[in-house]
Amino acid sequence: MGELVATFEKNRAGLGTALLQHIGISAVSLIIAMLIAIPLAIYSIRHKRLANVLLQVAGVLQTIPSLALLGLLIPVVGIGNVPAIIALVVYALLPIYQNTYVGLNNIDPSLEEAAEAFGMSRGQKLTRIELPIAMPVIISGIRTAMVLIIGTATLAALIGAGGLGTFILLGINRNEPMLTFLGALAAALLAIAFSVLIQVLQKVKPKTLGIFVLVFAVLLGGGIGYSRYQASRPTVTIAGKLGSEPDILIEMYRQLIKDDAPSINVKLKPNFGQTSFLFSALKNDQISLYPEFSGTVLESLVHTDVKANQKSAKQTYRLAKKELQQQYHMTYLKPMAYNNTYALVVKKSFAKRYSLTKISDLNRISAKLHGGFDLEFIDRNDGFKGIQKIYKLNFSKISMDADLRYQAIDQGKINITDGYTTDAQLRQFNLVALKDDQHLFPVYQGAPLISKETLKAYPGIKKSLNKLANQITDEEMQDMNYQVSVKHRSAKSVAHKYLQSHHLLKAGD
Repeated sequence: MGELVATFEKNRAGLGTALLQHIGISAVSLIIAMLIAIPLAIYSIRHKRLANVLLQVAGVLQTIPSLALLGLLIPVVGIGNVPAIIALVVYALLPIYQNTYVGLNNIDPSLEEAAEAFGMSRGQKLTRIELPIAMPVIISGIRTAMVLIIGTATLAALIGAGGLGTFILLGINRNEPMLTFLGALAAALLAIAFSVLIQVLQKVKPKTLGIFVLVFAVLLGGGIGYSRYQASRPTVTIAGKLGSEPDILIEMYRQLIKDDAPSINVKLKPNFGQTSFLFSALKNDQISLYPEFSGTVLESLVHTDVKANQKSAKQTYRLAKKELQQQYHMTYLKPMAYNNTYALVVKKSFAKRYSLTKISDLNRISAKLHGGFDLEFIDRNDGFKGIQKIYKLNFSKISMDADLRYQAIDQGKINITDGYTTDAQLRQFNLVALKDDQHLFPVYQGAPLISKETLKAYPGIKKSLNKLANQITDEEMQDMNYQVSVKHRSAKSVAHKYLQSHHLLKAGD
């Protein structure tokens, strides 16, 4: 309990912001879902075939995996709140529609006949008889939808919409269970609070309910207006992938930019998600820049027949820069020194037992291997596909979240996984990266990938960010990752210490 309280105190300000973001996304999604589902259910009461079709459609929509739905929405509507709200509305439609339909359909026919005998119109029957009787069932559907929305909204953090999922992802990524528990606990308490609120609103008078809805609408409108005002301000938005290393790099970018031009409004979006999410956001001008690796550019982002693993570090970077400019009109600034390439990783004790020093040695013990790999690694030609093709290796494997694979190998659930050469976990869990003796993995040098609009608006950014060119060795990056992931120091302080010690900031900063 003491550790939880300490974690709360340390992250109280960020938790408050995340909670407000989560409430905003959840409330808007629930209201939109109600405005769609309830009228459709009322209309379909007299159209049984339509009702069956709508039930089937809503059921099918709810079976779509949430991450897949977000991935499908990003190319269409971009990132942030909009795709998150659309996805949440989709998941909330079925329980609200189904319960509203069932509640209205099960009303005693004698009550309908009595209402008609009194000369009530269709609208009067609906508002005075049908909806009041069906209301407990409708509220039950709304409550189910609300719990579903609050739980699923944690994934909004993956696409830059914030919310309590940010704490869950950070906790998993940094191996801080209390941070994950704090985010999950806050989400659970929020669901309970919403459930109680809905139950209270069910008992209030219609006039009081109307006043509440009006006040909520005004507050919501004010919040949306303020958000749009904030979004309209000239801002350099720097995003980063999941992990301590991107957190450190985007903090360095921010501090370098602010050091040279304090008037520039810089906004960070850490733990943004997979490569495809960030690249899509950059293409759609929803972020200004993010750190990307030269090998990733050639293997995953641009269209080229050139094999990245056949090129030197300089050749890989130059080709990546050229293709990004020609195909997407993006600027790839100068790279840092370190090479954060892929590696196959085993425990040092496992390597010693079977005399493993390079990937080719694994052929001798392929029957003993049980791997757990990041899904992106499994699907890449410079990942597991390349391992199978070049090294002729094939062994049992499972896919797992990138942040959980190191815990799995440490606990003995798997005995081989993918990693990066600068990962702090190599040091933390006493692991060794096997030598890539067939040169499968390309060179991965990090560099800022920036939109031409950002450079046009803020030309001085180029000079600021290029201060990191040829800086940061493999050992320095691994140590900084260790400080953040294992020692739980803030990415901001670790980044600032490095910049200061290498005289990249002005004196006294």
